[in-house]
Amino acid sequence: MWYELTLTPDDNDTWFVMAPQFDEVVSYGDTEEEACRNGRNAIEEAIAARIANGDDIPFPLKETKGKGWFVEVPALIFLKSALYMALREKDWSRADLMRELKCQREHVDRLFRLDHNSRLDSLEEAFKALGHPLRFDMEFHKAA
Repeated sequence: MWYELTLTPDDNDTWFVMAPQFDEVVSYGDTEEEACRNGRNAIEEAIAARIANGDDIPFPLKETKGKGWFVEVPALIFLKSALYMALREKDWSRADLMRELKCQREHVDRLFRLDHNSRLDSLEEAFKALGHPLRFDMEFHKAA
């Protein structure tokens, strides 16, 4: 659930931020930390805009190897963007999903709004309806 950022020192003591997977992401920050935070916010806005416009969303990286700056998108944003990508992959409309879930249009629309705190069980039902049941993969390390 990671996206890469490129940070470049600017000539006015700020950091210029871009995201290789999102051409539209351009931001800045006074510090590296602020630049990364602003970059993540810009990526979230880009994801929301791509959902609204019906555009593809690049898949996030599963891990961060090598040098560079990486930001992690919140799990709910990842799930909503993955649901959107699964809907497109199946070539369904939101109306198709609404009929399959037997619910109101507003319920389905909220599943794709990044600013709405959708319930996990609602997202899980939608993924199942699209033929992609949710699976989680976590690693636990024993405490010493």
